[in-house]
Amino acid sequence: MHHQYAYQLGARTWRFRNLADLMAKATPARSGDRLAGVAASSDEERVVAQMKLAELPLSVFLNEALVPYEQDEVTRLILDEHDASAFSAVSHLTVGDFRNWLLSDQASSEALEALRPGLTPEMLAAVSKLMRNQDLILVARKCQVTTAFRSTIGLPGRFSTRLQPNHPTDDLTGIAASILDGLLYGSGDAVIGINPATDNLSQASRLLKMLDEVIQEYDIPTQSCVLTHVTNTLEAIEQGAPVDLVFQSIGGTEATNRSFGFNLKNLAEARDAALALNRGTVGNNVMYFETGQGSALSANAHHGLDQQTCEARAYAVARKFDPLLVNTVVGFIGPEYLFDGKEIIRAGLEDHFCGKLLGLPMGCDICYTNHAEADQNDMDNLLTLLGVAGCNFIMGVPGADDIMLNYQATSFHDALYVRRALGLKPAPEFEQWLAKMNIFRDVSRSEPSAVMPSVFRDRLKALPGEIASE
Repeated sequence: MHHQYAYQLGARTWRFRNLADLMAKATPARSGDRLAGVAASSDEERVVAQMKLAELPLSVFLNEALVPYEQDEVTRLILDEHDASAFSAVSHLTVGDFRNWLLSDQASSEALEALRPGLTPEMLAAVSKLMRNQDLILVARKCQVTTAFRSTIGLPGRFSTRLQPNHPTDDLTGIAASILDGLLYGSGDAVIGINPATDNLSQASRLLKMLDEVIQEYDIPTQSCVLTHVTNTLEAIEQGAPVDLVFQSIGGTEATNRSFGFNLKNLAEARDAALALNRGTVGNNVMYFETGQGSALSANAHHGLDQQTCEARAYAVARKFDPLLVNTVVGFIGPEYLFDGKEIIRAGLEDHFCGKLLGLPMGCDICYTNHAEADQNDMDNLLTLLGVAGCNFIMGVPGADDIMLNYQATSFHDALYVRRALGLKPAPEFEQWLAKMNIFRDVSRSEPSAVMPSVFRDRLKALPGEIASE
């Protein structure tokens, strides 16, 4: 028993086995940690753990690896690439002092940017456990992370969307209808990204070609992505498919990523291949990563850690490969991991906070499954909070209902709501395109035109069947 993980409160001494145990017990309540058997047994124990965590020096995370260095390439990445000189600005602080410093005026956008290479995911996971939702929002808002490919994502006063036109049978006409719907509502400046219903190389190539034709024909300043496995994308590149972004779901431990069928070397190889295509116009960030609390636990690869700490470690993997987009798919894994709207909202704000402080272009798939204790009002709340926090992008799904993946997300209208309510605009290149195409009557107010632009109307007339007659 490490004596440094004991806490005296009145006549009672609380003991925590190690740093991982203390971190888990200090975590705000969520179903996944209860499922894993690592959660605090009571609110009292949780508060005591938070008090103890607040007293720990930040440097403890450099000396005590939560997942053994020898066993885990993510731990090696975190510790080998840690920048001690950047860290020196806060190296004397405890976790509690660090929270206070982050909330102070000294922690300016410039100071936070300089600090990024000196922070580890575990430090940020720890400090987030001491923060209320408003703290997570206020600090994240100070972090600006800008990336670019054919559009520039993350500039101040901007709010982007991934147009997600999934279809249960990958029917190209159905996908095209969803893309048109999204574009007419000003969606798609972050990426037009399809999760294929059938995940193989030939299907991915077919979808990539279709997306490329749409983007080229209408000269849309955005990028496409088929969210297939990284090895499929690499093969598609080798076969000459028009790949903009390389996608992969990532986790915070080597064992999680092994369960997903890849390692860091695969990501490096795919990034090099995508960079060599040189398809970007205003930048060359070519990777797209998705994460989510609970993925390490569901893969039985969490090493006894709480799920939020595992999630933060995934951001070290993302940071290594300089991505255009990263988003937590916050409520997707289900109520076993995040039980209700309250837990989903908390997790979304934690993820955005940790990712932004590490220098990631964080977005969020604000979502829930139909068996979770959550509804669209909870999603409205998280959407608004993330808009205030400076989130880079969200999903645009027709009607907020993904009919292929069977979960509820955010709609094209939801993105318009948050842009209007908070005075935010799409990416600048995309904003100019919306004006040029007469899709928006008033771009400054995110106001779609009353009539469909003739360039789309004429094309629709040529389509068969129901879509044309609408």
